[in-house]
This record gives sequence, C-alpha cells and structure tokens, in this order.
Amino acid sequence: MKKLIAIALLAFGATVFAQDTDKSAKQDVKDAGHSTKEATKKTAHKTKKETKKGVNKGAEKTQEGAQKVQDKTQPQ
Repeated sequence: MKKLIAIALLAFGATVFAQDTDKSAKQDVKDAGHSTKEATKKTAHKTKKETKKGVNKGAEKTQEGAQKVQDKTQPQ
C-alpha cells in the first residue's frame, strides 16, 4: 500500500512539474502583469488610507490649537 501511494505521489509530482515547465513566455508575462496589478492596487489602497488618517489627525490638532487660542483671547 505504501509503495502504491509513493508511486502515485511521484507520478502526480512529475505531472505538476511538467506543467510548470511547459509555460510559455507569454503566460509568464501575463502572470507578472497580474502580480504587478495586484501589488499596485494594494499599495494605492494603503497610501489612500494612511493619507486620510494623516489629514484627519492634522485637522484635529488644528482644531485643538484654535480652541486654545480662542480660550486665551476671551475676556474674563
């Protein structure tokens, strides 16, 4: 039984390996393009998110500073 499983795994592995080596250069370029597209989308999403966080944090600090100035300039 163990020999049968080992033979099946070897045959399956050889088939998978043979399929990988048969890829054409055109398919490799397509795969690279898809990978680049996904990486670009991920980077753009993170950049947008971090920029939004930074702008909001800056707006909060500006509001805090304006409130402090307003408190100091009110007549007592």
